Amino acid sequence: DIVSGDEIISDSYELKEIDDAVYEIDCKKVTRGADNVDIGANPSAEEADETLEDGGKQVIDVVDAFRLTFLGDEASGSRAYNTKKEYMGHLKAYMKKVTEKMKAKGADEHQIKAFQSGAQNYYTKQIAPNFKDFDFYAGESMDTEGMVVLLNYREDGVTPYVTIWKHGLTQEKV
Repeated sequence: DIVSGDEIISDSYELKEIDDAVYEIDCKKVTRGADNVDIGANPSAEEADETLEDGGKQVIDVVDAFRLTFLGDEASGSRAYNTKKEYMGHLKAYMKKVTEKMKAKGADEHQIKAFQSGAQNYYTKQIAPNFKDFDFYAGESMDTEGMVVLLNYREDGVTPYVTIWKHGLTQEKV
């Protein structure tokens, strides 16, 4: 994330670009920790996903791999952004920071307008009508001024996917 510096995703996942504004990435539910060796560390409260009979937990691969943290209270199901207005407050501030970073990196007015238009289009068509279905995650640093990753499920009700703001990412060669 260009604001927080958190690692949000890698190109080892299939990134589906939408409206030149976001990537949608299909995720998988995986079982983690069934045969884990106990090293005496306490389990993190944020990792309170479904605990299975064999001691493993069902987690979403992208959330687990990039140590994304649920914004809200998983036990009660409350979310960090309960209304579209609350989320829009965050999103506007974040988009302003991304736009500033784009300008600093030499993006021209056309690129910036395309990003802003694509982001508005995606919000209007995908996020706003389905707002109640999204969960919100922060990167490892928990910097809520950085990117908030959106998690939802495909129409099949089984396949989780995350939405990540394209221009909020920086490419790193490893």
